[in-house]
Amino acid sequence: MTPEAANIAIRECLKAIRERLEAAAAIAKAADACAQAGNPDKAVTIVLDVEQLVYEVNTYLNAASLMNRCSGS
Repeated sequence: MTPEAANIAIRECLKAIRERLEAAAAIAKAADACAQAGNPDKAVTIVLDVEQLVYEVNTYLNAASLMNRCSGS
């Protein structure tokens, strides 16, 4: 992979990471509000929606790291 191609792909990975972390933060905020309102069971149910987003963030992070190493940047 050329450094130029890697840079483009890394930027896309970082964008995807940001989008998913923003979504995860919104979910966590909703769960926190639910817990503060006295419904911790519902809060846990809500926050479990973060699991897939965290998995995707980790995958994108690993991809960006690998591309960075392979491109010699």
